Amino acid sequence: MPTQPVVSVQPVVKEATHEEQHLRLVRFKKYHPPTFSSLDSEYAYGILGECYRILHAMGIVETSGVAFTTVQLNEAAYQLWQAYELGSPSDATSLSLVQVLEVFLREFVPQTPQYAWHEEFEPLREGTMSVSEYDIIFNELSRHTPTLVSIVRERVRRFIEGLRHDIQFSMAQELESDVPFQ
Repeated sequence: MPTQPVVSVQPVVKEATHEEQHLRLVRFKKYHPPTFSSLDSEYAYGILGECYRILHAMGIVETSGVAFTTVQLNEAAYQLWQAYELGSPSDATSLSLVQVLEVFLREFVPQTPQYAWHEEFEPLREGTMSVSEYDIIFNELSRHTPTLVSIVRERVRRFIEGLRHDIQFSMAQELESDVPFQ
């Protein structure tokens, strides 16, 4: 009896049609995502973070994240994005939403505060703070230094390293386990 050839099954990634993409955009707009037009860096973090939160809840960060977030840009922010797109080669790979954030951080946040945040984040330790206080400061500083903790596992490792030694060991064991961090 002849055998059937084995055909690997690859998931089919179907590009959204124009109509499907339009319906997603309409759903996204129902969440009333904020717009961004100023050069205020704190405001930029909030806007991009809120757009990410909505896109994540909708399950479309990867498929529509950049397009829908950049739709929310106005004035100076839109001009920056437009200049970036026009200056990119036509065959350049598409950016992820994290990479778009990095582009905006480079443009809207001066280097001096960025260096200060890196300098403050690197030696951060729990010390005499409560874990909750440490967590709040860690999250605030890591928000300003996304390139240092862009991978979830790296973020968790850095957080654990900053904890007091009496709880650090048990947390490190969790990191070594097969439990995925999300």
